[in-house]
Amino acid sequence: MQIYLVGGAVRDELLNYPVYDKDWVVVGATPEEMIKNGYRPVGSDFPVFIHPKTGEEYALARTERKSGKGYSGFQYHASPDVTLEEDLSRRDLTINAMAKSSSGELIDPYGGQNDLATKQLRHVSPAFSEDPLRVLRVARFAARYAHLGFTVAAPTLKLMQAIASTDELSHLTKERIWQEMERALSERSPLTFFNVLEQANALEQLFPPFTTLVNNDKAQQIAAQFTDTTETKVRFAALCYVCFHTLSEAQTKLDQFCRDLRTQNQTRELAIHTLIAHPQLQCWSSLSAENKLALIKQLDLLRRPERLPPLQASTRLLSDTNTNAGELLANLCEELKGINPKALMNDGYKGAALGEEIAKRQIAICELF
Repeated sequence: MQIYLVGGAVRDELLNYPVYDKDWVVVGATPEEMIKNGYRPVGSDFPVFIHPKTGEEYALARTERKSGKGYSGFQYHASPDVTLEEDLSRRDLTINAMAKSSSGELIDPYGGQNDLATKQLRHVSPAFSEDPLRVLRVARFAARYAHLGFTVAAPTLKLMQAIASTDELSHLTKERIWQEMERALSERSPLTFFNVLEQANALEQLFPPFTTLVNNDKAQQIAAQFTDTTETKVRFAALCYVCFHTLSEAQTKLDQFCRDLRTQNQTRELAIHTLIAHPQLQCWSSLSAENKLALIKQLDLLRRPERLPPLQASTRLLSDTNTNAGELLANLCEELKGINPKALMNDGYKGAALGEEIAKRQIAICELF
């Protein structure tokens, strides 16, 4: 039994990137041997085991054969006679097809180290085109390493275009598509993700509204403000505004886009709330007290105060001026929460009169902001 560190951990170590997750390949072992040594099997599709102490994944060396559509349409073969080189040959990019032995020796049968040096995202073999998910993965790696100067190798881009010309992308699940997009949005150069998909002729198929982001000055201005602390849902909301705000029935279309993508509810809600709030925050000083109160009620900010910070962040990214409207909105909500219905009831207000008095006081407070 021989154990090798593989994939992203080896790649990022060579790039002097922090290594968060480690994946291991075991050559020359059987499932029975792994279990005997205390490893816990997971799933039924792959020969993957969890280390009894570290919790890291150890996979038996395996080969694969295309047997259907999509990224799940593969049959896998794992046995003690599968070599490390055979296992690495099924990986997507050469920079992900390197391994490191227990003695520290680098195993690089497909030129990954050279492609790191020349900053190329290059496929390992023609089998790359059998998995449509790799179109998204390559675009995501491009977004991750664009600031280092990495680009997609021309032959690899041609294979991505070939995949896009078939119906393979349509067989990807929405959940997996969103997962790749969400991860790409968190990268240092997220717009590169969409640019590469456009070059691969895949953007229109996968994210039709986001074709607007390609060569878009406003989108670039927004992305330039992203920091390590900018939440992914905030980035998504700001970019969605660029893509949807000029459309008719924009809220309905954005809501459907998010539901089709299977985004988290909070992500979808923030995107829609940003679409609603940003135009009003831009003209906050000329907004009537009634409209300010209507906005707060529409977004349910008094009952859901946790919605305010991400909304402030997304609309701040969109603002062309140093307006403090987001801060004024937060302060206004805080003042409105100070209205005490129980105290008003003790003062004799009941039924419709109570509602009218609360509304009157709310408007009076809104006029101060």
